[in-house]
Amino acid sequence: MQSKLHFNRQRGFTLIELLIVVVIAGVLARIAYGSYTTSIAKGRRNTAQGCLMEQAQFMERVFTTNLSYASAVLPAASAQQCQSSLAAYYTFSLTPTPTASSFTVQATATGNQANVDSGCSPLTVDQGGNRTPASGCW
Repeated sequence: MQSKLHFNRQRGFTLIELLIVVVIAGVLARIAYGSYTTSIAKGRRNTAQGCLMEQAQFMERVFTTNLSYASAVLPAASAQQCQSSLAAYYTFSLTPTPTASSFTVQATATGNQANVDSGCSPLTVDQGGNRTPASGCW
């Protein structure tokens, strides 16, 4: 009679294989998180640009009414939804003080947005529609 040798083979993963999978998942998560935070920062910047354009239109309405920008004051953040939604990320101002024939509306990144958006802050729009910085931020 022949004897049959039966080997009990364990099925499953070794610790090394499991660690390799964990490392790969960690690297992919790190890449995805970086892309996510960059995308969120760009979205906030786009919203700030929209707010700046809204404020520039407000300034044009002031000029149409008074024939001067000099007495203009931007509406409070609580009066404008876009400003209030960005309060933790941008501050909006008229810089420098408007004259009779010119204004510059500015959005300056604050907090974590300033770290992510360092090359694109502050964003400005003036009475001629000139926007800065122009290097891919608008």
